[in-house]
Amino acid sequence: MTLAPPPAGERTTLTAVGTTAGTEISRLQRGYLGQRSDAVAALARLRRGAGRDASAVPDLWGLLDVDPLYEQPDLHQTRAENALYTAMTLWAVHQQSQGNPMHRRSQELGAAVRQLMRAGEIDGAILKRFVRTGTAPTLTLLSVRLRELVTLLRRDGIGLDYAVLADQLYWWQFPGRADGVRRAWGRSFHAFRRDAETSPPADGPTTS
Repeated sequence: MTLAPPPAGERTTLTAVGTTAGTEISRLQRGYLGQRSDAVAALARLRRGAGRDASAVPDLWGLLDVDPLYEQPDLHQTRAENALYTAMTLWAVHQQSQGNPMHRRSQELGAAVRQLMRAGEIDGAILKRFVRTGTAPTLTLLSVRLRELVTLLRRDGIGLDYAVLADQLYWWQFPGRADGVRRAWGRSFHAFRRDAETSPPADGPTTS
């Protein structure tokens, strides 16, 4: 029996998808920032999978520890793996050539995108990209459009909570649940206030 998604817009504890993403990214992020050759190589492999179906990129198989996903029988396994790999590949693009951690807790997608804009202004081109991302009809196309946003975030050194994103990508795949994810992105965009901006912890998933 597959775990039923929470009501749209309801804030819940992360599933094993989000916690696994947070654990794996934190591990690789520490290694990458420490210039460990194995972590640098792993990120290069992950980047090659960005915007592509994970099942079509054999180089990713065995790269991540996905055992926690299979320890949760109520997860939809295919959707869980799809979400995990998508989030991990996007983070690898985001972290490339960055000396600071780009996985940052409590920084949701909408708030991160809002920081691309000047205080008190709405950048029409960036807003259009954000809206297009929300209208993607498939996970593969969603990944492509998220990559466009992630590239902009990397340019400006703006971090993102990839544990939360992984969980959102998991729920997004359930029929009728994409709207709830889009609403969460929109809320975090409109709720962000630059004068309240802080520097959240870099490592580890958000769990509440």
